[in-house]
Amino acid sequence: MNPRFYTFIGGDRGPWQVRSITPVTGQTLATVSRVDIVKELANPASAGTQWQLSGVTANERYITRAEKGSLLNIQAAIGRPIARHAALIPIRKNENWWGLTQDERREIFEESSHHIAIGLKYLPAIARRLHHCRDMEQVQPFDFLTFFDFAEADEIAFDQMLAELRQTPEWKYVSREVDIRMTLHQQ
Repeated sequence: MNPRFYTFIGGDRGPWQVRSITPVTGQTLATVSRVDIVKELANPASAGTQWQLSGVTANERYITRAEKGSLLNIQAAIGRPIARHAALIPIRKNENWWGLTQDERREIFEESSHHIAIGLKYLPAIARRLHHCRDMEQVQPFDFLTFFDFAEADEIAFDQMLAELRQTPEWKYVSREVDIRMTLHQQ
C-alpha cells in the first residue's frame, strides 16, 4: 500500500456531509450526501457509491525553494480540530496546458497568475492538500484534486481566494472544475 494514495468516495457514507456540489466549468459530478476519504486506492465502488476520485500526493511542481520555504513556514496541516468545513475541488486542465513545457507552465502558474502568492495570503487559516491524478495507472476524470479545510468563520476568505485564482490567466486552461463543499459530522 502506498501512503500517498487517496480516494474520495462520494455516496451515502463517510464523515463529510455534502452541503453543495457546484459545477464551475464543464460537467458536474453526481449528487451525493456524504464523502469518505481513504488513504489508499479504493476497491471498485460499493453499494451507495456514486463516484470515486483518486489521486496521489507528490513533490511540489512549479515552485521555487524560497516559495516552498514560505509555504512550509505558515501552512497548517489538514485535520485540525477547528477545521470542520472543507472543499474538494477537482480540476482538469485542457490539452493546451499539457502541451506547454514545464517552464512555460511555471510562467503562467506563478509569474503571470501569482497562484502561490495568492494562496499564501490565506494561510494558515486555510489548509490544503494537493493530489495529482494525471499520471496514475487508471485514467482519472480530473488532473488534480485539491482538498481544503478551514473553520466555518474562514469560508468567506476561502471564497475570496477562489475568486482571485479564477480570475488569473491560469484559469483559461481549466476545462472542468467542480466545487464540493462539506461539513464534518459523525456518522
